[in-house]
Amino acid sequence: MRPGPIFKVLGTLLMFFSITMLTPIIVDWIYHENNAFPFLFGFIVTLGSGLILFIISSRSKKQLTIKDGFIVVLAIWSVLGLYGSIPYMYSNGLHLGFSDAVFESISGFTTTGATVIHGLDYLPKSILYYRQQSQLLGGMGIIILSVAILPMLGVGGMQLYRAEANGPWKENKLTPKIADTAKVLWLIYLLLVVLCMLSYRVAGMDWFNAISFSFSTIGTGGFAPTDASMAGQTPIIYIICIFFMMISATSFALHFSAFRKLSVRVYWRDPEFRAYIFFAFSMAVIVILTLISQSVESSNHVAFWDGLFQVASFVSNTGFTSNSNYHEWPLFLPILLMVIGLIGGCAGSSSGGLKIVRAVLIRKQAFREARRLVHPTGVFPVKFGNKVMSESVMSSVWGFVAAYFMLFIVLWLALMGFGVPTTTAFSAVAACISNLGPGLGEVGVNYASLPTAVHWILNLAMLIGRLEVFTVVVLFTSDFWRR
Repeated sequence: MRPGPIFKVLGTLLMFFSITMLTPIIVDWIYHENNAFPFLFGFIVTLGSGLILFIISSRSKKQLTIKDGFIVVLAIWSVLGLYGSIPYMYSNGLHLGFSDAVFESISGFTTTGATVIHGLDYLPKSILYYRQQSQLLGGMGIIILSVAILPMLGVGGMQLYRAEANGPWKENKLTPKIADTAKVLWLIYLLLVVLCMLSYRVAGMDWFNAISFSFSTIGTGGFAPTDASMAGQTPIIYIICIFFMMISATSFALHFSAFRKLSVRVYWRDPEFRAYIFFAFSMAVIVILTLISQSVESSNHVAFWDGLFQVASFVSNTGFTSNSNYHEWPLFLPILLMVIGLIGGCAGSSSGGLKIVRAVLIRKQAFREARRLVHPTGVFPVKFGNKVMSESVMSSVWGFVAAYFMLFIVLWLALMGFGVPTTTAFSAVAACISNLGPGLGEVGVNYASLPTAVHWILNLAMLIGRLEVFTVVVLFTSDFWRR
């Protein structure tokens, strides 16, 4: 570990992050809410801390190693959660303690969307905007953003990208230079935000809600500026939200290819996208037909929209709700929704979960093992589309899935050890490790009732899910710390 370059990156990122605390002050000025102090105080503390770290490491000329990259990624997400909690602790009407504020902050930056706040409709617009902004930044990853706009650091950006990027193919880059790759990703991301915002506005939302919902829709975060989330909206807004949730859970590399070639055929040629659409469509049919057959909603029309919306929300790991009682739906539906969320969207998107590509490869590997039992000497390559998967890729997929569910079980048992009911514990861990947000039981709407120690366990689960398991797990191996 090299403290010099690590502190330089952390200091620079904190100074950059401090600037984002000034935008809620503009919102406060527009709405005359007299709630600027929490953000001004947070700006000063964060900027000062970043400046100190940068000054003490400014003479360092060393480059980041791969090991340093992993440390920086985990450190910055943890530090952002801590410094990002300052406005929550001091904002008018919130009265959050340190643990609750950190939970809300980490939930925002990891785009999980789990909340401990009640009465969103009565809070200042500035703090509501701040919550949404955290998901805008977290959606693509503040690490990639910083690599894109801070090339003057002179540190190895690829190390950060490898640790931050999700999916089984972490070496893929859209452009030869990592800074250019990050810029391309963010340009596509911001373009989608603008399109989503304008669509919401045209469909009838006011500007504040259009901006707020677009941040969490494209970031697949799920925070909302109102307790009702997306409940009670018009069908046209549901259609807009569903479209942008689904497109945001699609690989941004695929968006780049489609934009470069000016062809939507690029999407359908991609095997992961086809599997993603087929999975979402199949789950939507099951959920809608079950709601209709059980007469859950007031009409088949309402059942259709609620079922379609909730599946799109969960498969993209956004976590918006069109029906606050989804966790009380009959039969297997609540558990099915959690399973959908655990699988998630496409690799290279802003969604969480296992990712569709891993689910498909695991299924293919299972069938390959079954065929080997019948033909022990046979050779059966695993293909994804027209590409033969190497054994190293298959090994990494197996390792990821094994580690994912082992950690899931450990965290689930840990929550139950603190007295959390089985269903609530299961769904809370599932919702946090997949960066989904809404759960079942006591956490169907809000996480405020959980013990403080459980909030810290779930903070870890959110970080593990956001950084795709191994970025965190590798720090706890003895080989990582050997010279």
